[in-house]
Amino acid sequence: MGLLSVLPVFSRLSKYAITCTHGISTYSNPLQFGITNMLLAEPLKKKKRLDPAIIRQREERKRKRLEKSIRRLQKHAKKLKPINELEIPLFLKTEQEERKRIVPPLSEEEEDRRVLLYKEWARYKNIQHKNDIKTIEGLILSQKRALRELKAESEELYNEAIQIDLTFLPYLRQGPCHTPPIKNYNSPDGEYIDITLKYPGET
Repeated sequence: MGLLSVLPVFSRLSKYAITCTHGISTYSNPLQFGITNMLLAEPLKKKKRLDPAIIRQREERKRKRLEKSIRRLQKHAKKLKPINELEIPLFLKTEQEERKRIVPPLSEEEEDRRVLLYKEWARYKNIQHKNDIKTIEGLILSQKRALRELKAESEELYNEAIQIDLTFLPYLRQGPCHTPPIKNYNSPDGEYIDITLKYPGET
């Protein structure tokens, strides 16, 4: 009887685990299986020896490429990308003095009046907010109390009362579901013309 025919008796062992391992050893007393660790690594590849001249040429080529990119960056470093949308028209610059609004300074009495008005408005809105919260809380408590009493009287009426009323916010829609076709409409053929502005230094 071979070793693989004995393995189905042991639920924790499998044929795959044995075929992928380095080796198996058994002991006679008591009967035990010892399995070594998985050895699935491959041997290291042998490094190729390159000519020092080739290595020197590669380093020189890399250094020249870096110097070229640095020179290109230094050349366009002080050139800012213009933004056409933020340019001020010339006629607005010439009319700047005419368009200035001369606002007279506020007196102390006017400043005090505005400060008191702001405080009074804030106090009024605070009281209004508190009254709204009290009203909402009172309505919620009344609703819960009514539902509790209804549930004690009849379970069916309670279940009907907690259902969502879909007619509370009615939604009506009229009109065609699809847009009708437009007569004599020339559909675009999909051509695309790129009009993006390119500035110096951009790729």
